Amino acid sequence: MKPKNFISKLDEEKIVAAIGAAEMKTSGEIRVYMSNKHLYDSLDAAVKRFEKLGMTKTKLHNAVLIFLAPRSQKFAVIGDTGIHQVCGNEFWKGISEKMTSLLKEGQFTEAILAGIGEAADALAKHFPQSPDDTDELPNQIIRD
Repeated sequence: MKPKNFISKLDEEKIVAAIGAAEMKTSGEIRVYMSNKHLYDSLDAAVKRFEKLGMTKTKLHNAVLIFLAPRSQKFAVIGDTGIHQVCGNEFWKGISEKMTSLLKEGQFTEAILAGIGEAADALAKHFPQSPDDTDELPNQIIRD
């Protein structure tokens, strides 16, 4: 996952559209973050970024972050306490395995879409959209 190669091959419009479509089925929030920094621990960086992005402040604590660090060839997928309690560690491990497989094949957009899709399915199952639901966080790829 070389940084320039990774970024140039991303279909950002498709990713943003997938986030929007996913959030139409759930009260949960999904965000994608790309770090240009060289990181040793992507999970630790993802947790810190999750908090800085205000993702712990969603009403039902059901936000999911897909954190990518192409320069380090690392990524992490994490969720807030509400979604983690109902899905557990195996769920996050499963998403990571699916994404890893696609990333190794150079299918960068597809890897992110797979992560969004898996997160969306779990969020829709456990946190369906309610009539008074509002989009609490922007649907965009965020970068540092």
